[in-house]
Formats: sequence, structure tokens, C-alpha cells
Amino acid sequence: MELTKRLLFLDDIRNPRDAYRYTKQEIFQRDDWHIVRNYQAFVDRILEKGLPEMISFDHDLADEHYMETDPGKFVEKTGYDCAKWLVEYCMDHCLDLPEYYCHSMNPVGKQNIESLLNNFKKQ
Repeated sequence: MELTKRLLFLDDIRNPRDAYRYTKQEIFQRDDWHIVRNYQAFVDRILEKGLPEMISFDHDLADEHYMETDPGKFVEKTGYDCAKWLVEYCMDHCLDLPEYYCHSMNPVGKQNIESLLNNFKKQ
């Protein structure tokens, strides 16, 4: 029987140990992370396995997010979109938000994700 991984790491290119290098957060040293690379994989994993104990968010999930373009023209969804979906999912199912961390190197994106999740948690 496969052990269900209860930590969810959202990032298009990095792995949890990569995040440890710049965050120094010990949790990224654990081996029980399930990695998802985009919005759809994030949603599918939660719908299939339920909420994890913890989610770590990256903001920029596609090359287009790294370029200076009009954010309104993005085709691929960001980590912020994942966080918005998570909040709606928790509200719809009367669930508490799991623990979360934002390891994104995009300071504005990181602040947006943290603000959204922190505001929901206060309700």
C-alpha cells in the first residue's frame, strides 16, 4: 500500500529541497512531499486525495509569468489562482485551511498569496 503524501508542493520547476536552500525552512528537507507543477494538477490532487496537511505555494507557474507582460493576458494560472481555488473549496466544503507556506521568489506574488490566505484564515 502506497503511503499518501500529505504535503503538497506547488512549483513549476523547483523541488522542495531547492526551496530549502533559500528559505532554510526544515520542512523542505522532508521526503513526503507530493509535487504538482500547475493549477490543474493542484486542483486534481486535492479533489482526488482531499486536503493535505500543508501546502507550499510558488506564484509563477509558467514561463509567461517570468516575462514583463500584461498580467491580464496570462493564459496559464498562477499560484494565486490556486490559492483562490483553495479558499473557495474550503468555504464550499466547510473545511479549515491547511497549513501553508509561500516559497515563491516573486515578492508581489508571494504577498498576494499570503494576504489572501491570511485574510481567509481570520474569518
